[in-house]
Amino acid sequence: MPGTRSGKLERTVVYMADTQFSLAAFMRLPMQQKLLTIIALSMVTAIVVAGWTWTRTPTFAVLFTNISERDGGNIIAALQQMNVPFKFSESGGAILVPQQQVHELRMRLASQGLPKGGLVGFELMENQKLGMSQFIEQINFQRALEGELSRSIQSLAAVAGARVHLAIPKQTGFMRDDQKPSASVVLNVHPGRNLDANQVAGIAHMVASSVPHLPAANVSVIDQNGNLLSSEKASGRAAGLDATQLKYVQEIESSYVRRIETILAPLVGPGNFRAQVTADVDFSQSEQVAEIYKPNPPAEASIRSQQVSEDASGRPAAAGVPGALSNQPPV
Repeated sequence: MPGTRSGKLERTVVYMADTQFSLAAFMRLPMQQKLLTIIALSMVTAIVVAGWTWTRTPTFAVLFTNISERDGGNIIAALQQMNVPFKFSESGGAILVPQQQVHELRMRLASQGLPKGGLVGFELMENQKLGMSQFIEQINFQRALEGELSRSIQSLAAVAGARVHLAIPKQTGFMRDDQKPSASVVLNVHPGRNLDANQVAGIAHMVASSVPHLPAANVSVIDQNGNLLSSEKASGRAAGLDATQLKYVQEIESSYVRRIETILAPLVGPGNFRAQVTADVDFSQSEQVAEIYKPNPPAEASIRSQQVSEDASGRPAAAGVPGALSNQPPV
């Protein structure tokens, strides 16, 4: 034990001597070198502190994006209750949390029903009040149907958001006065993405198939810039056609493109032109009902209806001299 204490004391004395020697050497330096040394030590200290702080700062990742203000407020309140640090993206459209907690927080928030989304589906029908009028029930059903259709359209990869508006007229019971329903779809497409004619036709057919008596031609589809995606030509060519008819039109267009390329390639050279064909095929159908009476050749002599009635009896017919005298008994 005495030897150990003496060893520690010797090392302390040596350290103090080295420190005093270093201070003495620093004091003997010129003023300019002293300033440079102090600045260098300060920079090294700042770098070390910044690196230590950066290593302790968590890496943030996106928790949710493109959420409504109401859902954003509820999510922030839940994160504050969990004591989870969060921040917003520079654009303000996303909530960021520590990267290692993203999946856990999503599951915990999902158990609380967050985010609810700005759309209301058929869960609206679960809280029907007693004594609600038929008109209010119909309005709630229409809102729920619009919400479910919007959710289905938002599931497409190119669509960031969607709104569906249905115009369902009240049926009067008279076929002559009945009006067909119509629908409008507003799409918010992701930047750099677009929808082709087949996808727009698919959206129109999905909406038309979800509403009774709604033809696909009565469905209008526009994007967030107000561009009409389902034009009059598209409604006749795409929105009003099924998959088989669309495939047939595409085959016709491809066939004509190949024929044009075969004709022009020897003249101008392959790759020096571009051919494009738009086929407008009329798939309309007509139905004709005729009533013909045969086999009589002359039209004016045709028999439209005929009825034959016959009576027969197996008893012998009555005989004798008619009159009252023949009916009297003998005296």
